[in-house]
Amino acid sequence: MATYAGVDLGATNVRAVVGDGDARILGSHRTSTPQGPTGIAVTEAVLDTLRNACADAGVDPTDVRACGIGSIGPLDLAEGAVEDPANLPDTVERIPLSGPIGQLIASDRVYLHNDTAAGVIGERYHADRNPDDMAYITISSGIGAGVCVDGNVVAGWDGNAGEVGHYVVDPQGRLTCGCGKDGHWEAYCSGNNIPNYARLLAEDDPEVETSLPLEDPEFTAKDVFDAVGEDEFADHVVDQLAHWNTIGVSNVVHSFAPIVIYIGGAVALHNTDLVLDPIRERIDEMVMTNIPDIQLTTLGDDVVVKGALASALTGGTGDRSRTRR
Repeated sequence: MATYAGVDLGATNVRAVVGDGDARILGSHRTSTPQGPTGIAVTEAVLDTLRNACADAGVDPTDVRACGIGSIGPLDLAEGAVEDPANLPDTVERIPLSGPIGQLIASDRVYLHNDTAAGVIGERYHADRNPDDMAYITISSGIGAGVCVDGNVVAGWDGNAGEVGHYVVDPQGRLTCGCGKDGHWEAYCSGNNIPNYARLLAEDDPEVETSLPLEDPEFTAKDVFDAVGEDEFADHVVDQLAHWNTIGVSNVVHSFAPIVIYIGGAVALHNTDLVLDPIRERIDEMVMTNIPDIQLTTLGDDVVVKGALASALTGGTGDRSRTRR
């Protein structure tokens, strides 16, 4: 039986699955993403996760015909690696992926994508209808988009098309993104940065009263969303997040004219009514072209890893007509 693999390298977790020619998952494994000391430690974790997924499926890694990878960026497609990832420690400068995985499975059929590009491949492959113009946006520890235009998944010459989290949404640049640049969408609305934005809003109003533990180093985005309805300041923070998120999504609409946008990522999946619904309510105020159908991802937390598997099955396209058996 032919087997294929998919890998999801995120800033928080590494996941791998092994599936058959119909994309049925035969084995899987997940582990935490090492936070260093170097990129090689991350590479080793990816390889170990893939080995464990193969063991769970009862296959040898060399039995895997092809592997798709959905990874945090930025990417160096020519070298098959991640370069200076924004959401990992500074000591993690380079993460080799394509070469080491190709050696493990003894195949040169390794397809590396930005994680959100893998997400749109997954949505396209598994959708009941297969629109040629669609996008997948993740709002998670970071923000990004995978885009399919006229039936082609947009990658860019270096693999970094879709880094929409680095759209400038605030020209005043009051917050600095993890990439080191100012005013980016991700600096305000990603899971990693929502606490910083809440603190900034509190500084704007010295008399603010809130139950949020703003000074606690362990303060998280979850604390903000959990307090909605019980804390007026938390309500204000979430309302402002909706404003920036709608600006970001409207930029995606104007750039790529998708028929449908799927939204996923931990922040959106865990707070759908507070993240997705306000975007739907406000998008008409900002978009001057056709309004797309905005939906929660149909694949949940599996969207990237299932997209990576679909990439392996289709030679990197997500087009079911190209599925290999």
